[in-house]
Amino acid sequence: MAQEKEVDIYRDTPIRLLGYANEVGEAFRALTPLWFVRSTYGVASAYVVADTYDKATKMSKQPGSTKRAVTHAAVDTLVWQALASVIVPGFTINRVCAASLFTLARVASKVPLTTRKWLTTALGLGCIPFIVHPIDTGVHYAMDKSVRKFLDLEPKEE
Repeated sequence: MAQEKEVDIYRDTPIRLLGYANEVGEAFRALTPLWFVRSTYGVASAYVVADTYDKATKMSKQPGSTKRAVTHAAVDTLVWQALASVIVPGFTINRVCAASLFTLARVASKVPLTTRKWLTTALGLGCIPFIVHPIDTGVHYAMDKSVRKFLDLEPKEE
């Protein structure tokens, strides 16, 4: 009988959406106070730390696991999640929204500012589903060519 693959709650369940909290915060930046945007980075960062802890703990329970293997699993998860869930997508949505607000001010200056801000927010939110896969793929590639070579890890296929 084939063994079922274990469900990774940080990657295969709706908990994964917590990693995208800061993209939502960036999309709403034009409409909300800065503390709200920063708090979404806190949620996404907590998700990254929780996944890192989970992967390190699972590695430590593997038969024959070494401290080095646990450290490498933790570093790989931390760097990948920080880049793919927080840094790159947060920056991307921030720049999309900033460019949108700037462009709307230039080409639609007669449209009320509140309307332009809502359009910017809608555009930012609408971009999120389209940036996830390309960013994940790019981060995998970059890590396979850099960090994972240093850590002596095989490229991941996710």
